Amino acid sequence: MAAQESNQRFKLENLFSVKDKVALITGGGSGIGLMAAQALAVNGAKVYVTGRTAKKLERVSALYDSAENPIPGKIIPIVADVTNKEEIRKLVDEISTREGYLSILMNNAGISGNTQEVEPEDPTKLRENLFDDPAATFEEWDSVYRTNVSQIFFMTAAFLPLLQKGSEREQGWSSTVINTTSISGIVKVSQHHFAYNASKAAAIHLNKMLAHEIYTSNLRVRVNNIAPGVFPSEMTTGESDEGQKSFIPAEKYREKVPASRPGKDEDMASAVLFTACNQYLNGQTIVVDGGYVLAAGTV
Repeated sequence: MAAQESNQRFKLENLFSVKDKVALITGGGSGIGLMAAQALAVNGAKVYVTGRTAKKLERVSALYDSAENPIPGKIIPIVADVTNKEEIRKLVDEISTREGYLSILMNNAGISGNTQEVEPEDPTKLRENLFDDPAATFEEWDSVYRTNVSQIFFMTAAFLPLLQKGSEREQGWSSTVINTTSISGIVKVSQHHFAYNASKAAAIHLNKMLAHEIYTSNLRVRVNNIAPGVFPSEMTTGESDEGQKSFIPAEKYREKVPASRPGKDEDMASAVLFTACNQYLNGQTIVVDGGYVLAAGTV
């Protein structure tokens, strides 16, 4: 009997169960946010997806959680701008009223900012590209940091009481914050967008600081981040199709990525389930990049 009980713990549905968990995903209307929403909802979680565009969120719910396409969990849209403290406060109140707790918070919303050419060896030309470019402004950097870094801090801080309540509801479960960062915050190259890469490096360090301070406050809330490589999204392709999905041809990254392809929905889904469910994971960066960092080199 003891061996049978031990074996039972190793079943997939027990190792990676998110059944009846309550999740909130920012930027959940497309790209990685949608991949995460599907991964959790298809496996039984109630997933609130939030963003600034109601039409996009409602389309996601209608497509992937409908009477014609029933799933074990739920996908529920809530419109909010998570770069605004009052909007975050309202979001907390909404989740508190509806659920009273939160099991998984995924801070996924992000923007890329403008790109810049960095190849010229002539210092005057490089200055023109990096400094004189009219699109290169302090305001642009502030905007990128506001979305990619600051909102992670304020969203995590605001939802701590609900996340702690999520941990207290179930023995053996600690609620989790999953921050979407990027391998762009790890590699040593600018990839033509300094502000974005610098913001993602800041987000990775912020993740570690939040994990430490929350742990030392004796809260049972884990904080980890997933650093994706190239995945199809509106950020990487500029558009979504009628299913709110994006597409990147494999041949485009055959030489740049050791895996010879961009990431798939399933690659991200398995990473999200692992990060959400592994109770021994805290303060870590989970790199899901097909080996891109191996080729590009780190800081």
